[in-house]
Amino acid sequence: MRRRRAGRLVTRLAREPVVIGALAGAAAALVFLVPATPMGGFDGLLGSPVDGAWLAVHLVIGAATGAAYARVIPLRRQGEHASRITLALMTGLILWVVGPLTIGPALDGDAPTWSVEAASRHFPSLIAHLMFGGGLGVLLALAARAGAGRGAESPTASRASDQPVRVVIVGGGFAGLGAAQRFEELHRRDVPLDVTLVSRSNFLLFTPMLAEVASSGLDAQAISAPIRVACPHTRFRHADVQALDADARCITAIPIGSDRTERIAYDHLIVAVGSVPAFYGLPGLAEHAFTLKTLEDAARLRNHVITALETAEQRPDAPARQALLTFVVAGGGFAGTEAIAELFDLVRSVRRYYPGIGREEPRFVLVHSSDRIIPELSRELGDYAREKLERRGIEFVLGKRVAAADAESVTLDDGSRIPTRTLVWTAGNQPSPLLRGMPCERNRRGQLVVEPTLQVPGLDGVWALGDGAQVPDVHRPGAFHPPTAQHAIRQGKAVADNVVAVARGQAPKPFSYRAIGSLVALGSRTAAAEVAGRKFSGFVAWVMWRTIYFTKLPGMDRKVRVALDWAIDLLFPRDIVLLPGPSDAAEPDK
Repeated sequence: MRRRRAGRLVTRLAREPVVIGALAGAAAALVFLVPATPMGGFDGLLGSPVDGAWLAVHLVIGAATGAAYARVIPLRRQGEHASRITLALMTGLILWVVGPLTIGPALDGDAPTWSVEAASRHFPSLIAHLMFGGGLGVLLALAARAGAGRGAESPTASRASDQPVRVVIVGGGFAGLGAAQRFEELHRRDVPLDVTLVSRSNFLLFTPMLAEVASSGLDAQAISAPIRVACPHTRFRHADVQALDADARCITAIPIGSDRTERIAYDHLIVAVGSVPAFYGLPGLAEHAFTLKTLEDAARLRNHVITALETAEQRPDAPARQALLTFVVAGGGFAGTEAIAELFDLVRSVRRYYPGIGREEPRFVLVHSSDRIIPELSRELGDYAREKLERRGIEFVLGKRVAAADAESVTLDDGSRIPTRTLVWTAGNQPSPLLRGMPCERNRRGQLVVEPTLQVPGLDGVWALGDGAQVPDVHRPGAFHPPTAQHAIRQGKAVADNVVAVARGQAPKPFSYRAIGSLVALGSRTAAAEVAGRKFSGFVAWVMWRTIYFTKLPGMDRKVRVALDWAIDLLFPRDIVLLPGPSDAAEPDK
């Protein structure tokens, strides 16, 4: 009898995701027992070579990592093998930074260092840590596949109704797509749902990499994932939403390529429409400034910069050349800093093709209203970013604002003028105009004021999230969550859970999330990052930036495209082919 009970206990434990993760982590940690190689051998998880005395410690660390990882992506979730493996690779990278670059020097009595020299010295250990992460991901993916047929979860018997709940999601960005993907998980195992996503774009744009498209570093298709592929069980409507009628519980939309109007009824409406550029009525900005919100924006800016180079090489008059070769970015946040860095890399990379343009002729100017750039990061990292960019020749005009623009110059609020044919505007956004017609409270920016549960007060069955919503931060009374991608994704999952809870007759839960960190790319294989309270900069931060965003790309095909583009960028200059596109009102030769 005891043997039988013990056998059942062992069988039950063997099916627990945490136990499976621990075993997978311990098995993957065996990679650190690989003997020394001509490259210098593999350091272990703590930065020291693994021998018999350290074996148990590393097996425990590997098991703990695997158990924690299995909690992040439960094995019962099917069809996430690519995400499981790529996230495990990122885990290996983080362990490499924490171990050989941080704990290892501390154990030897040295101060931690994250310099390029230290990273190069521990490069063999990076390979081992990536092998550990990859092995962990593969083992857990195999475990998830093996358990697919066992029915890890049985359907809930407490459904509120046999009729499917009609959910309409307006917006196909991070928030809207995150909600749709979560609904697909819940529908398969929990509650009947009829989910419709309406968007004027049939793809999710991975905006953190948009500046690289504008600088020819990435192909446009690499950062755009089709919504129909990402959410195969969601009803998709490629349409332009005209109105949201909370009283009639329906939306009005015009399908793209058609002039007919259709009405889509809902039980629950999720408003995730995002934001659009705001020019604040400044003269000439709407007509002459470039924005960086869409793929069309990125392609237009790229063509414009290459055309400016082509034209400048053939213009002998100095004033015209100066304006053509001066590139101004307004806004020193994440978007503006990455934009100026990528424009610099693009021009520097392709200048060899334009022998008539001198090395010092191109001018890059970042205008920002504050006294420091990237205020979202610590002052230390902001100063580091500015110093790095200044060393490359990028100018900073701080404490001033763009007041006006025309076809040949930018005017600042102090009356000074910068001759330029290229102004990139990243200094302001506003919620979609679609929200103006909703009969509910909005803040000064136009965002819908929502409850912590993401419900819109006074509108039954209406929820709002993402850039168009002012979401209270339950951890900081009086504060609100910033409109970032990492918040939008998690708000999408939270609103899906709450909609299903309400459909069951249960109370929705407040949205609770604390940002893991922030990263900004500075070009030339450098970046700045603040992750879990730790500050990183330089090459290590650049590796972290690329690894983290690479793992978050939707779909393995997009990951492969981006990896290939990055590999090509390491070996060859940026492409200067002028692609056909929409007419440019600010073309240099006009």
